[in-house]
Amino acid sequence: MSDGVEYITVTLDTLRGRLDQLLSDGGRMQMAYAWFPEPTVPEVRYLAAPGSGQPLQVWQCATDHGHVPSLALRAPLLGWYEREMQDLYGLTFDGHPEPYPLIIDGPASGTDLLQPEGHPHRALHAPLAMPRVNNPQVQLLSFGPVRADVMESAQFLFFYLGEAIAHYQPHLFFKHRGMETRFEGTDPLAGSVLAERVSGVGSVAHGLAYCQAVEDASDCVVPLRARQLRVLLAELERIYNHLHYFGQLADATTLKVGQAEGRLLEERVKQLAGRLSGQRFMRNVLTPGGLRRDMAVPLDLSDTLGRLRDQVESYLTQLARTTSYLDRLITTGVLTREVAFDQGATGPVERASGLDRDMRRDHPYAAYADLPVGVPLADAGDADARAKVRAAELRVSFDLIELLLPQLQPGATRAPCVVKPSSCGLGWSESPRGSLYYAVHIDKFGALKRVKIKSPSFSNWRAFPFTVHQTNMMDYAINEASFGLTIAGCDR
Repeated sequence: MSDGVEYITVTLDTLRGRLDQLLSDGGRMQMAYAWFPEPTVPEVRYLAAPGSGQPLQVWQCATDHGHVPSLALRAPLLGWYEREMQDLYGLTFDGHPEPYPLIIDGPASGTDLLQPEGHPHRALHAPLAMPRVNNPQVQLLSFGPVRADVMESAQFLFFYLGEAIAHYQPHLFFKHRGMETRFEGTDPLAGSVLAERVSGVGSVAHGLAYCQAVEDASDCVVPLRARQLRVLLAELERIYNHLHYFGQLADATTLKVGQAEGRLLEERVKQLAGRLSGQRFMRNVLTPGGLRRDMAVPLDLSDTLGRLRDQVESYLTQLARTTSYLDRLITTGVLTREVAFDQGATGPVERASGLDRDMRRDHPYAAYADLPVGVPLADAGDADARAKVRAAELRVSFDLIELLLPQLQPGATRAPCVVKPSSCGLGWSESPRGSLYYAVHIDKFGALKRVKIKSPSFSNWRAFPFTVHQTNMMDYAINEASFGLTIAGCDR
C-alpha cells in the first residue's frame, strides 16, 4: 500500500469517538463507501484526511448485520454518502437526520441495485422531504429536469415570495448510470478507459486518480517522464475548464461577448491538447504504470503557451474591469467557511471560503512534489471570490507548465503494473473542481471487485443549496455558474 495512506480497523463502538478526535485535531472526513469482502458481509470504509503532510486514513468498519451508527450529525458531509449506501447497498444508518432516498427515489427491485446477489434491498418508502408551507403567498416553482440549451438533467424546487427564495431543493440523480458497477469484473489495466468517461470535462483527472489507485494496489513505480507528462495533461485540463467557467459566468451575467471570448480561448487550449495527445479531451493516453505512449512535446510549446497566456490575461483583465459583471458577483451566493467545511465543499469553492486545501500540495502525486504549487485563497465566499480564485489558479497552471517544460527529460513512459490479487488501492487528484478519489478492490482472480469514485461535484452540490436560501431568483443562475458544477460528475 502507498506510504501516503494508513489503513485502520475501527469498531462500531469506537467510530464516533475516532471522528470526534479527527475533527478536534483539525482533520476532515472525505467520503465513505460500502463493499462486500464476502458475498453477504458488508463493510463500510471511511476516508479521513488528518491534515496537510499527514497520511490519509482509511477506516475499515464491519457492520452489525447491515446496521451502522450515522455520523451525519457530527460530519454533515457524510450524509449523502450514508444515504447512497442505504439506497444501493441496503445498509441502515441508525440516527440519520435525513433517512429518505437519495439515488433511488422510492422502492426498487433487487435487479436495479448495485449489490451482490443474495443481499436483498430494504425497500424505502419515505418520499423526498419537502417543507410544509402555510403561507399562501409562497409559490412553488419546479424547474427541470428538462432544461434549455445543453444543460444536464436535474430538477430544482424553489419556494419563493416575489423574488425572494425562501427554500431551495435540488433533485439530482435522474440519470444515475451505475458507473462504479461497470468496473466490476474488468481487467484493472483496462479500467482507465472507463474512468476517463465518468465525467467528460474531467477525463484526465478521473483517469489519473484511477491509474494511481491501481498502481497503489500493485506497488508500481511510474517513470519520471510519465509523471511529468501527467502534470502537463492535468494542468492543460485545468486551464480549459477554468476558461469554460469564465465563459459560462459571463453568459450568466449577460456578457455575450465575454462568453464568446471565453469559449474561444477554451477551444484554443483544447486544440493544443489535441495536437499534443491526439484527442482534445486528452483521453486514451493514461494507463496504469504511466502512459500508453510517449508524447512529442514541441520545442515551441513554451512560446505558444506564452502567447495564449497573454490572451487569457487580457480577457481576465477586461472582465475584472466590467462594472456590470462585478456588481452581479459581489455578495452573491455567500458560502461561509464553517458551512464549506461541514458540507464538504472542495476545490476553488472551498478555497474561496478560506479553506487552504489542495491535493497537489498537501498530498503530492505525479510530479507535483518537484514543483512549487501555489494555492490561491479568498475569504469572502461569494461568487466574486470564487471567480478570483479560479483566475489566480489559471495563472498558477501557466506557471507550473512553464517550470515543468525545461525539466522534461527523455526516458521510459511506462512501467510494468502487475496487480496483486485480493489487494486494494487508493488514488487521488486535484481536478479543476476539487479533490477526486478512486478506491479500487481487486478480487482473488486479479479483476476489479469494487471501485468507488468520490467526485468533487458530489461534494459541491451538497454545499451549494446553503448559498441559495434567503437569496433572490435573479441571482440564482449567476450563483450556480459561480460553483462550476457538473451533474455527470455527481450522478455516477
